[in-house]
Amino acid sequence: MIHKMTESEEILADIIWNHEPIGSGTLVKICADELQWKKSTTYTMLKKVIDKGIFTNEDSKVFSILSKDEYYAKQSVQFVEDTFSGSLPNFFTAFISGKKISKKQAEELKKLIDEYGEDK
Repeated sequence: MIHKMTESEEILADIIWNHEPIGSGTLVKICADELQWKKSTTYTMLKKVIDKGIFTNEDSKVFSILSKDEYYAKQSVQFVEDTFSGSLPNFFTAFISGKKISKKQAEELKKLIDEYGEDK
């Protein structure tokens, strides 16, 4: 299970994802310039996202273990598990409640269901 990042951790993660691989010194400079973070703050936040299994720091170079898309996909799955007991139909019902979807969206959903169904 990948632990959810805080808002500050997500900001740092976006910087890393946008510049990776990135030297830790360069990361400190970017965080100082863009976020007004001290060096110690950057390293504290970096340790947190590394401990969550999202990034690694090898030889002063920071790399992602999970891409941004992989991280958010895992968070989405965890949300459905936690909130809807893993039920995609219950999630979808809640998501579209009171809304109409276009014919094109309905077709795209049907295609996804066909593509990822157990019969495949």
